[in-house]
Amino acid sequence: MSTQTNNQSLIERLFGAGAHFGFKKSRRHPSVAPFLFGTKEGNDIFNLEQTTELINDAKTILKEAAMNGKTVLFVGTKSEVTETVMATAVKVEMPYVVNRWIGGMITNLTEIRKRIHRMEELVREQESGELERKYTKKERLLLSRELTKLNHNFFGISKITKVPDFIVVVDPRHDAIAIKEAQQLRIPVIGIMSSDCDVSQVTHPVLVNDALQGSVKLVLDELAAAIAEGKAAYTPKPVAPRTEIRPRFVRSS
Repeated sequence: MSTQTNNQSLIERLFGAGAHFGFKKSRRHPSVAPFLFGTKEGNDIFNLEQTTELINDAKTILKEAAMNGKTVLFVGTKSEVTETVMATAVKVEMPYVVNRWIGGMITNLTEIRKRIHRMEELVREQESGELERKYTKKERLLLSRELTKLNHNFFGISKITKVPDFIVVVDPRHDAIAIKEAQQLRIPVIGIMSSDCDVSQVTHPVLVNDALQGSVKLVLDELAAAIAEGKAAYTPKPVAPRTEIRPRFVRSS
């Protein structure tokens, strides 16, 4: 299938999902004006040809990232998209944040890792029966609540050992703290956003209806397919064998 045919198919699928609908003109952020086709009954309408180009650019970036073993963090904490964001991240075996962005999630990863370690420790004690042996019923109740909270906040990033290389955010306006932290660390951000968002806040904008599950899922499916394709072509770099250094003996005179 040719690129032009692929693009036309994507445009039609975006249209069918309602991805072209932005918000009311009164809510429009000035930075999205170049990406609009026009307005209809007071609602902004996205230019889906441009949106398709933006999606294809994001796919190219993420495919290359996956080919090089990079980590992509998926973020989407508003209720309409959390399940879709989590399912996408799980499918491509990438970390995710869908419940709440904790301040310092990536800018203070050392402290966050301590919380994750605590979560893993409680899980081990729970599975081994150690909690039953070591603590009273009241203490176990408190520890169970602590574990539930830790799981809620950190389970999606429990495998992260370093700052992610890329971040995909659904609705950057809603998850503004995540965007600020990414900017501090100069992490490229792919933002799936509607007409109320500031395009300049992300590295790679994708302008679509970010309130409709079908619209968001379509874009995420496209990005996930690119990551999966890149991961399939990923070849880990071979670890160089250690060279044994033999001590040199100096002959005594």
